[in-house]
Amino acid sequence: MPITDDSGLVRALEAETVAVVGCSTTPGKAAHDVPAYLQKHGYRVIPVNPFAKSILGEHAYDSLGDIEAEIDLVNVFRPSDEVPELLDVVRERHANHGDAGTAWLQLGISHDEAAETAEAAGVDVIQDRCMKVEHRRLMD
Repeated sequence: MPITDDSGLVRALEAETVAVVGCSTTPGKAAHDVPAYLQKHGYRVIPVNPFAKSILGEHAYDSLGDIEAEIDLVNVFRPSDEVPELLDVVRERHANHGDAGTAWLQLGISHDEAAETAEAAGVDVIQDRCMKVEHRRLMD
C-alpha cells in the first residue's frame, strides 16, 4: 500500500538527497518551484532533465540511472504513464545500491500497479501528493 499516513510522510520527508525527475528550468512551474523550495529547506536537490545542463545551480542529469551520488528519495514530475519505467529504475537502484528507498509521485501522478511492484521490492511509494505542501504541513 502506498504511504498515506502522516508518520510515513514524515519519514519520507526526513530524506536528505532528492533526485527530481522532470525538474524544470522554468520558474513558475511546479517542477521548478517545488525543488527550489526543497533546496531552500536544506535538501540536496539533484535535477534530472535531459534538456538542461544545470538547474537551481546543480548539474542536471539525463536520467536517474546516470546519478552516481546516493539518493534518498526520488521525486517524480512526469506523466503517470511514465511511472512504471521510472519505478523500475528506482527498484534497480534500491536493489543494487541500497539507496532510492522512497519514490514520491507529485500531485496528479499515480500508477497503482507500478507502485505495488516497487513496494514489494522494498521501495516506499507516495502517490498524488505535493512534497512542498506536505513539507509545509508536517515539517514547518
